[in-house]
Parts: sequence; structure tokens; C-alpha cells
Amino acid sequence: MEAMNRIPLLFTLTIPLLSQSLQDFEKRVTEFTLSNGLHFIVMERHEAPVVSFHLHVDSGAANDPANASSTAHMFEHMIGKGTTSLGTKNWPEEEKALAAVEAAYDKLEEERVKGRRADKAQIERLEAALKSAIEKANSFVDQNAFTREIERNGGVGFNASTALDYTNYFYSLPSNRTELWFALQSEWTAKPVFREFYKERDVVREERRMRVESSAQGKLIEAMLTTSFSAHPYRNFIGWASDIENLRAKGGAEFHKTYYVPGNMCIGIVGDVNPAEIKRMAEKYFGPIPAAPLPPRLVTKEPPQAGGKRVAVDDSSQPFVMIAYHRPEGTHADDAALDVLNGVLSSGRTGILYKEMVRDKKLALGTQTIPQFPGGKYPNLFLYYGVPNTGKTADDLEKAWDEIIGRIQKDGVDEATVKRVKVKTRAGLLRALDSNSGLAGAMASTWMIYGDWRKMFTDLEELEKVTPADVQRVAKTYLTANNKTVGVTVQPKKEEAK
Repeated sequence: MEAMNRIPLLFTLTIPLLSQSLQDFEKRVTEFTLSNGLHFIVMERHEAPVVSFHLHVDSGAANDPANASSTAHMFEHMIGKGTTSLGTKNWPEEEKALAAVEAAYDKLEEERVKGRRADKAQIERLEAALKSAIEKANSFVDQNAFTREIERNGGVGFNASTALDYTNYFYSLPSNRTELWFALQSEWTAKPVFREFYKERDVVREERRMRVESSAQGKLIEAMLTTSFSAHPYRNFIGWASDIENLRAKGGAEFHKTYYVPGNMCIGIVGDVNPAEIKRMAEKYFGPIPAAPLPPRLVTKEPPQAGGKRVAVDDSSQPFVMIAYHRPEGTHADDAALDVLNGVLSSGRTGILYKEMVRDKKLALGTQTIPQFPGGKYPNLFLYYGVPNTGKTADDLEKAWDEIIGRIQKDGVDEATVKRVKVKTRAGLLRALDSNSGLAGAMASTWMIYGDWRKMFTDLEELEKVTPADVQRVAKTYLTANNKTVGVTVQPKKEEAK
């Protein structure tokens, strides 16, 4: 009883803290947009002489061209390869060699496209010529020069990530090396070099092998997405093997031309900076990048699901079960209520799923929900997944899940539970704001989605408005039998001896 009485008190204490934080943030944030459309969000934090940079591109794997899934991912791999001035032993000669690679590849494709009429001997000769051209181009590479320069100047956390909705490039530097970031990033952003493209293509192909083909979870996720989504690009999990194996550097260049335009990017900078100096460097280094039209809209919409779906994946390892329901995009009015429903179900050891399925009934070794999967920009999935305990089955977990959801739909949830979830959500955000890098990334991505970084805070105002009735309503609206997709891994059947 005493612990329950503390929940409302903790909740009220977070309100002035959040308000105070937002006011403090606004005083330290400077925003500006260059004439070419590139937007900057700069926040001063002078506690330590470091700066974090995030370049957020509002395009990801969902924007991959037809027959070229994983293009966005491949492009991300190019960031570490450097620029025309860093990463090469002789750029004029390397540039010619890279052009020769594409010319050799074009000739090979001209023969391959003939299909059955293709000359196999000619294909072998062209493949050998392509291999030779690639080896020559790679001979000009100064390995890891780009990353070495960053590390030599005290850079840390150099990385990039590709999601379905976006691509992000980030690292941190000492504040007295801020201009280095502008020099390196602007050159790469304006004119990336597709150095060792085909070597990295093999790396991406191996990633798929490890994350999907050799992983029970990966195979199930891919099967779930291709079953849940019949039309929308969210059905593309990592990229298809045949697409990856045939990606071209010139396709990457076309992707860059279409999506890496100033108006489709936002840069978040947080740390020990002078906003006036940041704006001067932004104008100097990024200002010359020409303005260009925004990328085409993704217009494909997933049709309403007309009935329950099921998919099974043969795998002899630990069994898994996943259950997904279609839900609206992250900007929808029901998003906050779905977030609270997620917290009610799986907020760690206080969530219903852990208490009932893991602790009490010992049905599962682990279980969780994800409120937005695999992305949030477009209508997506509310996902449940679980790992059956020894002696238990996927059917046991699905039955228990259905019972829990049915109970929430019939009886709702109590006010104390909803308040506890809100407190935990608020605390999670405030912890995330402690990190310069996390904050820079969150501000840039939130601006791209909503047009205002303050939505990080105003989202909590929407969260505050969620009632137990709202949680019950969204459970009834979206977590329905006709809107449900179930995926399981099953033991392969042994073939009978003939």
C-alpha cells in the first residue's frame, strides 16, 4: 500500500521537472535553415569540452528502389570509405579506375540481360575483366584513412545506422575539433565516393546471412513482415539476397541524388559550442551544396487486413512466437494510448506479461511487446513476441496472450497502472536527455517527423491525457482477430525413410 501511495507523488514531481527542463532547453537551443533547405538544431551544453553530431536523412530502407533492396543500407556503408581528399592514394587515377569498374559492369550486364541467348564464355571473360577492374580500383585505397583521421583528432562513437524510415550518421569530437566535422561531413554529403563498393556489398550480404538465414528470430521476423504486409515496403526486413548480390555503385549514386538533398536532411549538434560559430561553419561548408527537389512521396498504402493470418518457419533451435496487429503511424492521435498499452503489458517486471506469463504461470522464458514495428513513419505493427518455457509451446503463449488482451478489452485497466506507466515513460525520456549524442539524434529525428523538436516534450503532454478508457479503446480497436498475424517457429518434420 505504501508503494502504491508513492506513485502519484512521483508523478506530480516529474511535471515541474519536465516543465523546467523544456524551458531550459529552449533557452539553449538555436535553430536555422540554410538557403538550400538544410536545417540545423544546435544546443549548448558547456559541462564538458565535447560535441556530438547527428546527420539525419529522412529516407531509409522503405525507400529502396525496386529490385535493389538494401540500397539505403549499402549507402550507409560508404561513410567510412572517405572522400575525394581522404581515403585515396591518388584520387585522379582512382576516379578513372572507379569509372572503369562501372563500364566493365555495364558490359557484363549487357550480356547477362540476354538471358538464355547470352554467351556463357563471353560472360566468363566479362566477369574476369570486372574482377580485374575492381582490383585495380581497390589498389588506390588508403584503408581506414577517414576513420583514422577522426580518431586521431579524438573522435569517438563513429557509426551509422539504417532503419526503415531513416538513415543516421553520428560521432562526437572534442569541441576544438568542431570544424573538422564540418569539413569531412560536408564533403562526403555533397559528393560521396563509392570506394570498395563491391567489397562492402559482400559485407552486407554476409549481414543478411547472419541476421536472417542463420537466425531463427531473423527468419521469423522476415516471415512475419512479408505475411503482415502485402504491399507496403515495411515488408522488406534487411533486403533480399538476390537484390544485394546485384547492387550497383551507380544505383547508389542515383539514390544519393534523389534522397540526400538538403531539404531531406537535418543536423543535430549538442555540446560545448558557440551557435554563431556553428552557423558560420554551416554556411561555409554546407551552404554551397545546391538545393534540389524533395524526394518523391512513398504512396503505397497497406490495404486493410481482411482476416487473421498465420505463418510457420521451420527451425530446429529455440522456438519463438510473434503476434502482430496493424496500427496507425506514429503521428496518429492514438499513438500515446498505444504507448501506454505497451507499458501496461511489458514495462519490465511490473508488466502484465512478465507477472503472468513468466513469473506466475512460467509459460515463457521471456516476453515483450513493441508498440511500433518495424518503423513508425507509416502505419505499422503492434508486436508481441515470446519464448516458450521448457515443456511449453507457442500455442500456450498465444492462448495466454489472447486471454490477457481479452481481459483488457472487457475490463480495462486501473488508473494506478496507467499512472505508473506514465511515470516510467517520463523517467526514460529524462534519462535519455543526459546524453549529448542521444539528444542530438532525437532532436534531429523529431524535427524531421513533426517539424519541431519540442514534440519530444509535447508528446508527454499527450501521454498525460491518456485515460484507462483510452487504453481499453485502442485494445478493442486494433488488437482484433481479423487484424492479427501469428508467426511461430516449428521443428522441421523428419522425412520418412523410403
